[in-house]
Amino acid sequence: MTARPGNAHQARLLKLLRDGGPNSRAQLGDQVDLSRSKLAVEVDRLLETGLVVADGLAASRGGRRSHNIRLNPGLRFLGVDIGATSIDVAVTNAELETLGHINQPMDVREGPVAVFEQVLAMAAKLRASGLAEGFDGAGIGVPGPVRFPEGVPVAPPIMPGWDGFPVREALSQELGCPVMVDNDVNLMAMGEQHAGVARTVGDFLCVKIGTGIGCGIVVGGEVYRGTTGSAGDIGHIQAVPDGRPCACGNRGCLEAHFSGAALARDAMEAAQQGLSAELAARLEANGGLTAADVAAAAAAGDATALELIREGGNRTGQVIAGLVSFFNPGLVVIGGGVTGLGHTLLAAIRTQVYRQSLPLATGNLPIVLGELGPAAGVTGAARLISDHLFSPA
Repeated sequence: MTARPGNAHQARLLKLLRDGGPNSRAQLGDQVDLSRSKLAVEVDRLLETGLVVADGLAASRGGRRSHNIRLNPGLRFLGVDIGATSIDVAVTNAELETLGHINQPMDVREGPVAVFEQVLAMAAKLRASGLAEGFDGAGIGVPGPVRFPEGVPVAPPIMPGWDGFPVREALSQELGCPVMVDNDVNLMAMGEQHAGVARTVGDFLCVKIGTGIGCGIVVGGEVYRGTTGSAGDIGHIQAVPDGRPCACGNRGCLEAHFSGAALARDAMEAAQQGLSAELAARLEANGGLTAADVAAAAAAGDATALELIREGGNRTGQVIAGLVSFFNPGLVVIGGGVTGLGHTLLAAIRTQVYRQSLPLATGNLPIVLGELGPAAGVTGAARLISDHLFSPA
């Protein structure tokens, strides 16, 4: 894909077709502030670029029937969501429908060269399956702060070896297409906004609880990244004064006390101290424990596992309560790997937020689990690159 929209009107039309699917000229005209003649000019220019194609006749609205217009069905985007312990790669069409999706385990601490070898192998596998001859653009999510314009991670606490690595430039050369890079939590928020629980909400928070903890902030339908790209790094808000040491170098951070890694560590201690027969049995069987083991133990009624989840949910809820009082969002979405802990976690978070934030902020505030699961990140990644390519050059 070499063409880009020539102006803001064309960009608006492309995004309407992406988000709403094929549409008639007449229906598009109802959604944009253009005269019929000006709309016809802009649509014809888009047809000439090959970004959109005619798609048959629309239903009659009286008079001559209008032609349907759709995004070129041959366009392909690559969505890549790099987590702390796994990688998701997906191919979408221009309307961001997932055509193929692969997940593989991978430790981000192995460094960017090893991780991107894996990403490229997964992309090649999807391409070889016939889903795409090539990619028109790629969106990449990484689990750490990103200097957004350059697509470069900056001092990410759980990503040794990644500081300053030119992710955008390196992958663009390897894939032969434009690449955009962002924090993985921002992409989760964009995915839930496009096709998940936040479809109708303009201002919301999306909290990802996985190996680390972060928050995507959406204001007026747009992700807010802050001046340098580090907005939403709530895992490093102090939750326990003089608490545990954190990977960032501070003490008492939320992430040090409740995240996938912290929960696994606490579960290990409980099992070794004889506080939970259920966790001890899982430790003996598996040689280690994960957040999934805690979830399974809680589902079996284990009191220690339930208490670990409640305690972590309370701490997370305390931090979110502060965010709600400050930002006054219309929705809070909870996502990430630790959401396998389910409604025990959600109930603890809700209790703290509703108790600590003012009634005016919480009176009509839903706090819900995300709908898309692992698909949120790759959908958001495809949305990221399409936002870039469907904007004037």
